[in-house]
Amino acid sequence: MNWTVRLTVNGEPRTLALDDPRVTLLDLLRERLHLTGTKKGCDRGQCGACTVLVDGRRINSCLTLAVSLDGAAITTIEGLAQGDQLHPVQEAFIAHDALQCGFCTPGQIMSAVGLIQEGHAGNDPERVREGMSGNLCRCSAYVGIVEAVLDAQATLANDKERAA
Repeated sequence: MNWTVRLTVNGEPRTLALDDPRVTLLDLLRERLHLTGTKKGCDRGQCGACTVLVDGRRINSCLTLAVSLDGAAITTIEGLAQGDQLHPVQEAFIAHDALQCGFCTPGQIMSAVGLIQEGHAGNDPERVREGMSGNLCRCSAYVGIVEAVLDAQATLANDKERAA
């Protein structure tokens, strides 16, 4: 028996046949769609390395069954940049040296984008730390990560004001 799931992944409509309803979104992204930017860390929803956006909200893709997302819009780290133009959060992570080994970086960036889009970033470092607490960094780049989120939040808010 096959299950069909229709997703929009990074703006591209996809129809996929799955032979197992237990396929996680993480495995679908990495193994079927070859979008390997999303990392498999703990595979238990504890580290945040697999964070992607589903309909604009942050989720742990390792805990989410792909068949449960029929019709959803998925954004991965590969879908953030517009051509050669990095997303403001990506730019801020580079500017604030918010990465070391880089393994957690895609999940951290996706979580930061979600946090800002959800309106929960604010301008308080403690609020950002709490909002990003589901994403672990073994290299302890947390200071740079918080600074990057605050900087990106301010940049996006300024861009929004200018566009209004």
